[in-house]
Amino acid sequence: MRHTMNKILKFSQFSVRDLLATAAPTVLAIAAACLLAYWLVDPTPPRNVRLSTGQDNGAYDAFGKKYAAALARHGVKVALQPSQGSQENLQRLKQGEVDIAFVQSGSTDEAAAEREGLVSLGSLFTEPVWLFLRENKKKPVTELSQLKGLKINLGPEGAGAPRLFKQLLALNGLEPGDVSTSSLANTPATVELLEGRIDGIVFSSAPEAPLIQMLLQTPGIRLFNFSQAEAYARKLPFLSHVVLPRGIVDFGRDLPSRNYHLIAPTATLVAREDLHPALIELFVEAASGIHGGAGWFQQQGQFPSAKYTEIPVAGEAAKYYKDGPPFLQRYMTFWLANFFDRMWVLVVALGALILPLSKVVPPLYVWRIRSRVYRWYGQLRTVEQAIESAPEERKAEVYAVQLQRLNEIEELVNQISIPLSFADGLYGLRSHINFVRQRLLVLMHGDAPEEGGADVPEVVPV
Repeated sequence: MRHTMNKILKFSQFSVRDLLATAAPTVLAIAAACLLAYWLVDPTPPRNVRLSTGQDNGAYDAFGKKYAAALARHGVKVALQPSQGSQENLQRLKQGEVDIAFVQSGSTDEAAAEREGLVSLGSLFTEPVWLFLRENKKKPVTELSQLKGLKINLGPEGAGAPRLFKQLLALNGLEPGDVSTSSLANTPATVELLEGRIDGIVFSSAPEAPLIQMLLQTPGIRLFNFSQAEAYARKLPFLSHVVLPRGIVDFGRDLPSRNYHLIAPTATLVAREDLHPALIELFVEAASGIHGGAGWFQQQGQFPSAKYTEIPVAGEAAKYYKDGPPFLQRYMTFWLANFFDRMWVLVVALGALILPLSKVVPPLYVWRIRSRVYRWYGQLRTVEQAIESAPEERKAEVYAVQLQRLNEIEELVNQISIPLSFADGLYGLRSHINFVRQRLLVLMHGDAPEEGGADVPEVVPV
């Protein structure tokens, strides 16, 4: 009974194993193409990014730490790299030493070639030019032209302030040697100012910088009022005219005791153009949370912005400012949203491969099944050729060998497992084996089959 059932089970409506064997190369080719497209066309965002900030106790340094904390919540590690300031950050970007950096507007105003390969993620905040001077009641400085002969620290050459302030001095007709300048970093320069060894110090920074906060409240140190601020802003388009309101530092002590007019470039976030688009979106999202509130020189929602930058704004950043965060990121984690956002690559790859390859699999499946039957016709043909070419003196021996070979072929054919829809080919093969056997028996015995014997049906091969 078990033997009969095993024979029955050799026939089935459908052969899953044959289908898998036939479709496996196609499935593997599709999977390989999809993986290749997934990783090459739109690779996974890196989990590490290098951000060039600024000097210790400066605004860039303080904000860099906030960006590192914001991106750490999404599993991205931001390596902060302190620098002298905007100019050094720009140089690092061009040389590929960092991926993203704080750059002051106007840093590339006269060098368009320096912008090549860079994109802006938008402007973040205004960073006014602060000129702090030792108080001199007998001869107060009210115009920049009056700085002639004084010792002023402009900051290290890698910062943006020295270049900008030299432009301001030139607009006031001062030659490079008219003002004694130094290039100390902000912290040691502040010590020199408080000790009276220099007359003034220049910063270009957001008001949140600790040194700015301290100097605004230090007795004997006076903030310079740019009374011609509007004219400077007209002359240098990357500058804007801002006002430090009276009392904003300390209402109780009325600090400052008057409105101060200042000129201000804007701090921008600049990246290499090969920075992954998903990371650009992540940095812009972080910028919205860090810089989106109201401040001393800005209204609620004024920053970050695609304005106030001479470097072209990245497409992903411009889209964020226009439409807000990507739809999926509003409801999913960054990495999950990014995965689904990149799935369109797989959809395109699948659409390009499945349709043509799906037309190949069915014929291959049919060929694989039928080949199990058809390959035995080669064996039958070999038997027939051996019979036809048998030498006269060895015919009996050859006939006996080929009859045994036919029996072996029939036994092997009976063990073939084949779907029921292809059974006609198997039965046809078995009929043809019997046809060859009957012919061989006729040749061996030298006469036709006995009358009343089973006639060999005429079978047309499938």
